[in-house]
Amino acid sequence: MVSTLVACSLLGLAAPALANKANDTLVYAVGLEPENVSPYHNNVREGIILSHLAWDTLIYRDTQTGEYKPLLATSWKWEDPTHLLFTLRQGVTFQNGDAFSADDVAFTFNYVISPESKIVTRQNVDWIERAEKVDDFTVRLVLKQPFPAALEYLSGPTPIYPEKYFNSVGIEGYAKAPIGTGPYKITEVLSGEGANLERYEGYFEGGPISKPAISKIQFRVIPDPDARLAQLMTGAVDWTWRVPSDQADEMKMMPNLQVVSSETMRVGYLAMDTSSEALKDSPFRNKLVREAVNHAINRDDLANELVRGGSRAIYTPCFPSQFGCDVSAAKKFDYDPAKAKALLAEAGYPNGFETDFYAYRDMDLAEAVLGNLRAVGITSKMHMLTYAALRKEQRSGNVPLAFQTWGSYSVNDASAMTSVYFNGGADDMNRDEEVMALVDAADTNVDPEVRKKNYSEAIKKITEAAYWAPMFSYSSNYAFSKELNFTPYPDELPRFVESSWK
Repeated sequence: MVSTLVACSLLGLAAPALANKANDTLVYAVGLEPENVSPYHNNVREGIILSHLAWDTLIYRDTQTGEYKPLLATSWKWEDPTHLLFTLRQGVTFQNGDAFSADDVAFTFNYVISPESKIVTRQNVDWIERAEKVDDFTVRLVLKQPFPAALEYLSGPTPIYPEKYFNSVGIEGYAKAPIGTGPYKITEVLSGEGANLERYEGYFEGGPISKPAISKIQFRVIPDPDARLAQLMTGAVDWTWRVPSDQADEMKMMPNLQVVSSETMRVGYLAMDTSSEALKDSPFRNKLVREAVNHAINRDDLANELVRGGSRAIYTPCFPSQFGCDVSAAKKFDYDPAKAKALLAEAGYPNGFETDFYAYRDMDLAEAVLGNLRAVGITSKMHMLTYAALRKEQRSGNVPLAFQTWGSYSVNDASAMTSVYFNGGADDMNRDEEVMALVDAADTNVDPEVRKKNYSEAIKKITEAAYWAPMFSYSSNYAFSKELNFTPYPDELPRFVESSWK
């Protein structure tokens, strides 16, 4: 942690060198790196940020009104519940000069739904049967079955790739030198360090995204949080986030910095595996143990004392604002260590037990959760992995208990969280057939009330079975130069395209 002493000593420094404003380069620093900058081949927030900078989607969702607006598509219409027709914007070029057309849209969707694409989160596109080119600027999406959240996904985790360029370089070449139609072009991918971006001067006009005011962006990976904050305070970095609340309070005293807090859609939760053959003897196969875990977690303290900044206790396997996330349907486990101990004893563990515990971020929060579990008799061996490594281990069935987070790709629909983890896919650690059927029914019915009813019943069953221990919503403390205009949004997507220098 950056100590008060260090913070105070930095207060005494001369005015920070505003080199980044001087050369019109915004440097933003984070602690994680996407394993692949190709948007479909990673699912970390850092990759999603890059995706929205360098790529466009067919549709844009207005951040203020929620209205869907034309982006790469100028219009769309439902021909029937499984056929969606798009008219595409003309005059758009990719960042290498190739003209954008229906070929690129059809290629993108047909590629990402194919098994050989090896994309990370299939839930984002597995509702698509195929894409058909109608003419040079018209594309038809054929859905496997009705999927009423289609427009929400087409405004989020579904960027368009350049067919000709992608086929010429392949996925490995594309990861090193990606091309999109977005307002910034990634000019250099620096493995382990980040990426450099420049404003795409050929970005089309007349859409909902304006040409950026800042000409260059440097994305920097600085794993050590103290080092990130030190560079921010000395002016080497212009923007960072996820600053622990106690440090954010100290940084508010810095004359050269701004600190803003905002709740996000990200949920922190504990996932317990109940379906892996490799873990068939795991204590978490016992519902009483899972209930004990839920009662052991002091959600209010985690939210109010550690996360802070608008964080709140969460009891649902989704974020409350998402369509279908019925908070009233969830079984609410109160913080009750005595009851947790009694449940463990009833389950056959009067002295508790030891387990492996996995996480990929937020060591302070992970340790606090471990402390809650330890207090009721569950001792844990910590495994702090990269996100990609943890995901691989979890999908292989080797992770009995994991502290995870999920931001839903900023998609405001329960299908982006509940369905991802309880639909029988690669990330479903429980594979409850009744839950899977309810989630599928919710995902595919065009009647909003039927969708709500099925999500509600799924949430009730998931929480009564205590498959997860949802814990808290994340807030994010953003710290950035006072020379920078920056506005945070609840969807946890920093929009540097809208930023400018003062």
